[in-house]
Amino acid sequence: MRVLITNNSLAEHAGTELYVRDVAFALRRRGHDPIAYSSRLGAVAEELVAGGVPVLDDLSMLEMPPDLIHAHHHMDAMVAMLRFPRVPAVLFCHGSMPWEEAPVFFPSILHFVAIDDACHDRLTSAGVAPDAITTLRTFVDLHRFPLREQCAPEPRRALVFSNYAAPGPGLELIRVACAEAGITEVDVIGHGMGTAVAHPEEILQRYDVVFAKGRAAHEAAATGAAVIVSDYSRFAGLLTSDVYEVWRSLNFGVRTLVYSLEQSALVAEIRRYQASDVRRVTERLRREADLETSMDRLMGLYERIHSGRDRLALLSEGVFTAAASVYLQGLADQLKSPDALALRIREEMSALPNPLLTDVLMKASMSRLEDKIRRLTTSFSWRVTAPLRLLRRRLVDPFRPEGPRGD
Repeated sequence: MRVLITNNSLAEHAGTELYVRDVAFALRRRGHDPIAYSSRLGAVAEELVAGGVPVLDDLSMLEMPPDLIHAHHHMDAMVAMLRFPRVPAVLFCHGSMPWEEAPVFFPSILHFVAIDDACHDRLTSAGVAPDAITTLRTFVDLHRFPLREQCAPEPRRALVFSNYAAPGPGLELIRVACAEAGITEVDVIGHGMGTAVAHPEEILQRYDVVFAKGRAAHEAAATGAAVIVSDYSRFAGLLTSDVYEVWRSLNFGVRTLVYSLEQSALVAEIRRYQASDVRRVTERLRREADLETSMDRLMGLYERIHSGRDRLALLSEGVFTAAASVYLQGLADQLKSPDALALRIREEMSALPNPLLTDVLMKASMSRLEDKIRRLTTSFSWRVTAPLRLLRRRLVDPFRPEGPRGD
C-alpha cells in the first residue's frame, strides 16, 4: 500500500515528526511504500530519506497517487487531500490545544484517530461522530528503547526530558528538589536548552528518574526509569501502577498536570520511588504500548478506510470544491491578520497567573510562534491557495455584515 503521510514539519526531532518517522519505517518493514510530505523539511526528513522513505515538500513531484492519506495537521493535510481528492484519508489528532491539530472536514476523510481521551474530546466537540473516531494511544518502538536489566534501589541521577524546558525558576526548583531528595546529578535535554538529542534511547538508561510528559514520558518509562509527569511549570506526580491507567488515557499529557511546581511536593514525589513499582509500570507499558501491536491496529484501520475508495468515486467535483471553500473561509478568518493573532496570544500568555512562566520562556514561545507564522505565510501551500483566498475575499467579504462575530 502506498501511504502518503502529512505533517506540518519534518525538521526537528519532536512529537509528531518522530511519530511520522516511526510509522513510515514500520510500514517499510512490513513491505509497504510510505511517502512523507511537509511544507517544512529538516533533520527528520533527512533521517527518513536515509532510511529509504521518499520525502516531498511539493506534491506535484508525486507522479502516482497514493492509496491512502495518513493526515496530520490540517493545512498540510488539505494540500494533500486537494491534490488527491478521491484518495481515502484518515485524519489524526495529536493534541487537544495546538491550532494545527484542529480537525478539518473534507469528503475524503473517512475516519479520525485520537491519540488520547483529550484528543477524542476535541474531535467530538468539533462535531465528529464518536463512531467515526478510533483511539490509538502513543506507542514506543521497543527495539529502539530496550529495557534496563534492573531499576536502581535508590534514585541517584535525574533527567529533565522536554523540548519546553528553559532556564528559569522552574528548572532550578527541580534541581533543588532533587538535591534535597538525594539526587545530585540532574541533566536536561530539549530544544529549549539547546541540548536536544536525535537518539534519546542512547542515554535514557543512565537515569533513574525522568521528568517528562507525553511521548517523552512513554519512552522514559519503557526503559525502566521512574517518571515524574511534568513540564516547565506544572506536574502530575510520580507515575505509579495505581495511576497508570488514568494517566495513560490522557497520554501522560497536559490534562494530568494539575499541580503547580513546588519544592516540597516534588521532594515528596521523588521519595515515593519504589524500584518494584517502577518495574510494574514499565512492564505494563511495554505490553500495551508496543509499536508493532499499534501497527497491527493501524494496518487494520488502513484496510477498512481504503475499502471506502469506491464511495469517493461517486461524488461530484462540486462536493470537494464546496468543502474546500468552507475550509478556506475558516482559515481566512483566522489568518487574515497574523500580527493580531500573535498579539492576542502574547496577551493571553502575559495574563497567565503563573510566576514560573518567565520572560525567557515567553520570549522563546513567541519566537516559535513568529517563526510558525513566517513559515505559514511563505509556505508552498499558502502561495498555492493565495488566488483562492483572493477570489473568496472578492466574492464573499463585501456581503459580510458588520458587527461582532460569534466564533
